[in-house]
Amino acid sequence: MITRSNLAEQLREYQLRSNNDWASSVSIFSSSSSASSSSGFGSSRIDVAVFVIWELVILAFLVFSAISLYFRHMRLAFILICVDLLLLLCMKVTKHIKLANKKKRRMLLPLSM
Repeated sequence: MITRSNLAEQLREYQLRSNNDWASSVSIFSSSSSASSSSGFGSSRIDVAVFVIWELVILAFLVFSAISLYFRHMRLAFILICVDLLLLLCMKVTKHIKLANKKKRRMLLPLSM
């Protein structure tokens, strides 16, 4: 039998799972920190790891483009900067898709919660 106290406890557990303090300071390039905690259950650590890896790859491309500019390889620097901008765009798009999925999943909660 579903009681009000059971629903309140389930809501508290859901809120604890969806609010992860360790995910708040992960993303360097994103405008908000909610990208990393896109799914409130078990896969948010995986999402954080993926975004950190993406940011390291973007930083590596920026460093390599600066090095190629230093050695006056303009074409290579231009290509690296274009790839870097493409990665940033992909990261933003995936962030918005994950946030939209999270909002859609939250709307599926029962009205009593």
